[in-house]
Amino acid sequence: MPGFDYKFLEKPKRRFQCPLCSKAMREPVQVSTCGHRFCDTCLQEFLSEGVFKCPEDQLPLDYAKIYPDPELEQQILALPIRCIHSEEGCRWTGQMKQLQGHFSTCAFNVIPCPNRCSVKLTRRDLPDHLQHDCPKRKVKCEFCGSEFTGEAYENHQGVCPQESVYCENKCGARMMRRLLSQHSMAECPKRTQPCKYCGKEFVFDTIQNHQYHCPRFPVQCPNQCGTPNIAREDLANHVKDNCGNALVLCPFKDAGCKHRCPKLAISRHLEDTTKSHLTLMCNLVGRQRQEILELRREMEELSVSHDGVLIWKISDYSRKLQEAKLRSNHEFFSPPFYTHRYGYKLQVSAFLNGNGSGEGSHLSVYIRVLPGEYDNLLEWPFSYKVTFSILDQSDPSLSKPQHITETFNPDPNWKNFQKPSSSRNSLDESTLGFGYPKFISHEEIKKRNYIRDNCIFIKASIEIPQKIMG
Repeated sequence: MPGFDYKFLEKPKRRFQCPLCSKAMREPVQVSTCGHRFCDTCLQEFLSEGVFKCPEDQLPLDYAKIYPDPELEQQILALPIRCIHSEEGCRWTGQMKQLQGHFSTCAFNVIPCPNRCSVKLTRRDLPDHLQHDCPKRKVKCEFCGSEFTGEAYENHQGVCPQESVYCENKCGARMMRRLLSQHSMAECPKRTQPCKYCGKEFVFDTIQNHQYHCPRFPVQCPNQCGTPNIAREDLANHVKDNCGNALVLCPFKDAGCKHRCPKLAISRHLEDTTKSHLTLMCNLVGRQRQEILELRREMEELSVSHDGVLIWKISDYSRKLQEAKLRSNHEFFSPPFYTHRYGYKLQVSAFLNGNGSGEGSHLSVYIRVLPGEYDNLLEWPFSYKVTFSILDQSDPSLSKPQHITETFNPDPNWKNFQKPSSSRNSLDESTLGFGYPKFISHEEIKKRNYIRDNCIFIKASIEIPQKIMG
C-alpha cells in the first residue's frame, strides 16, 4: 500500500490498527508465538534498533516465527475510505483497495505532463496546460504555417517574417515583417536621416525644411566676391573679416571720417587722407580732454561733503612735517566741502611747520572760499561762524578726549570772503585763507593723543542757520 494517509469514513477498529504507528496496518504481519500483529515496515524499523522482543508483551522474537497475514490485509483493504484529495474537492468514496484505480481518473490527482516537459499538475489542469503552456506542445504559426514546439513558438513570435506589422516609425504603413527593414531604410517618410552638411539627424520629411536653416548649409556671399561654399553660420564673419567686396567704414570713423568703401580699397583711402585724419584725431583728443576734465569735476563734486562738516585726516604726519620744515611755507590742502546742500564751497589748508608768526613752532590752519556751483544763488560776503578743532584720539572708554577748538566769525570786509571769481583755484597761494597761524604748538600737539598711528585729524564745521538749511 502506498505511503500516504487514508481518509476512512469511520475510524478503523483497534484490531486493524498497528500498535506501533496507531494507523491502519499496511502489509500486516503476525508474530506466531504471541499472535500480535504489526505493519511489516513498523516492525522492521523496531527490530533494526537491536531489540528482538515483541513490542507488545516483550517476549523474545524469532524472525522465523513472523508471517504475513493476508486475511487481515484483505479485511483492511475492504474498509470504506474517501479520496485523499477530498479536501481539494474530490467526492469519490470506496474500498481502500479501489483507491489506486480511482487515481487513474481522479481530476485532483497530480500527474506528469504526457509531453515529458517536467511539469507535474492536477489532471483537471492538464488540458489547459497542453493547449497553452506546455513548452513541448505542438503549435502551428498562423502567419507562416510552420509547426513548432510551444517553447520554440514563443521564440518565433515577434520575429515571424510573414507576420503583418506596422512601421516602427509610426508612419501608418503596414506590411509583412520581412519587408520592414527595406521600408525603414529607403521608403518610410518618418525615417531618420543625417543632414549631409551638419551631420545632425532629422525625420526624412522634415530634412528639406531644415536645410533652409542649417548652419552649415553652403550659401553665396551677398557681395559676390566669388568665395565658394561658405557655411551659413560663417557668412557674417566672412562678410566682416574676409570678404574683399564688403563695404567698410574708415577706421577713423570715431574721429569723424564718414568715408565708406570696399575693404580692398580702404588702404588707398588711408594713404590719400593722412593729413585730414590727423586733423580729425587732434580735434577728437581735444574734445576728449575737455570731457575728461568735466567728468573729473563732476566726480569731485559727487565726493564732496554737503553737511558743513569736514574731518580731514592727515596721514604719514612725521614725514610730511619734515617735508614742511625743508620747504618754507609748505601748505597742505584738504578736500573741498560744502556748507550745506547748494551752499558755499570751502577748503581747509594746513602748514604743519607753521606760517607767519607760527612758522617753525606751530601748526597753522586756514579756511578759504572756493568758486562753487551755486555761488550765483548765495548771499555775499560769506559770514557764517567757522570752528576749527584738532581731535584728541584718546580712547573714550579710558579718558575723556580733550579736543583743541577755535571759532571765529568771518570779517565781511576781508576780500577773500567776497564772492570768488571762477579763475581762483584751491592751489593758488595768493588766496591764503583766514585762520590761525598759531593753532597748536609742536610741543602741545605731542601731548595726549593728537598724533596717533602717525596721523592727525583736523575738523572744520560751519554754523548755518536752520532757515538757510531748509
